[in-house]
Amino acid sequence: MQIAVIGAGAVGRSIARELINNGHDVLIIDRDSLPEQTTRVPAAEWLIGDACEISTLQKAGLDSYDHVVCATGDDKVNLVVSFLAKTEFGVPRTVARVNNPRNEWLFSDSWGVDVAVSTPRLMTALVEEAVAVGDVVRLFEFQQGSVHMVELTLPESSPYAGKRIGDVPLPANTTLVAVLRDGRALTPEADEAIEAGDEILFMCAPEDERELAMTLNPEARPREQREEEE
Repeated sequence: MQIAVIGAGAVGRSIARELINNGHDVLIIDRDSLPEQTTRVPAAEWLIGDACEISTLQKAGLDSYDHVVCATGDDKVNLVVSFLAKTEFGVPRTVARVNNPRNEWLFSDSWGVDVAVSTPRLMTALVEEAVAVGDVVRLFEFQQGSVHMVELTLPESSPYAGKRIGDVPLPANTTLVAVLRDGRALTPEADEAIEAGDEILFMCAPEDERELAMTLNPEARPREQREEEE
């Protein structure tokens, strides 16, 4: 795929290297990089310019790219570039970094953002994932369509531990996408059994998270109750 990464800071460079290692063609756009700094990611194409200016994005040929990743440390820049990428260049998918959690509500399809990645939210999710068994942990928010990726580690007390995936009555707008077991990702087949300790990934609407948690773990306290207690 053709992917443009906006911002050549530590985050942007790390993303670019990973994408290149995975076989993608990457262009890095940054206004502050000096020519000699481009050697930090030599396999990428570089364009030194202000990504908030349409002329820079035209020079990059952004309309030919599949993805734009806005990875700067400035939320205003990430929002503006996401908006331009969508509205002016028709880029199919945009991913934007959220630096200040207070700004997270802005990172929606209204600003051309398909996926908002908030470091504080991800860190919280990782901590919760490490300590919470039987609770739904929100990993990502896909703004377009208001769909979340969530994880639940199946407790031994679940009525569906040892049962077929096809027997689990999931909420209407929920899809089981993967089962993580013993370091492996298993494709969810209807006849495959889920076991206590499995980490199960779902795509679901936010209003279905509570029903999903109560289905797989009836003993779970609702999120609202946990938040009140904390």
